[in-house]
Amino acid sequence: MPEQEFTETTSKEATVPEINSQTGTITKLQPPVQPQDEWLKYGEQISSFLATLPEYVAIFFNRYKQPLVTIGLILGAIVGVRVLLAVLDALNDIPLVAPTFELIGIGYSAWFVYRYLLKASTRKELNSEITTLKSQVVGKEIPEA
Repeated sequence: MPEQEFTETTSKEATVPEINSQTGTITKLQPPVQPQDEWLKYGEQISSFLATLPEYVAIFFNRYKQPLVTIGLILGAIVGVRVLLAVLDALNDIPLVAPTFELIGIGYSAWFVYRYLLKASTRKELNSEITTLKSQVVGKEIPEA
């Protein structure tokens, strides 16, 4: 088997030019960048960003005020419902509380039927109360049918 010959090649990028190419001249080397200078530069950038951050937040909030309030109300309602369900679940674990609540519910339902649904005059009263409540919630008069 013939032996392979290797030739050494040099590229222009690999060669380092001499620092002092002329006699009697001294070339000044630049000092390496200090890590403190870099930290100061980053600190100034962070400081300028934090200085303008309240302005950006105010602009963002003013631009998207209504959707942010809506999202906040939805999240608040979800949290409220979950807390209410957790409280009711905890109350149901207490002996005799669940049957007591059932009796209270049955009693209130019987009273409601007796108070509002048995007579025609009380049904009209209930209808007028519901219409008044609708007009208060919606904010305009609802014509009676």
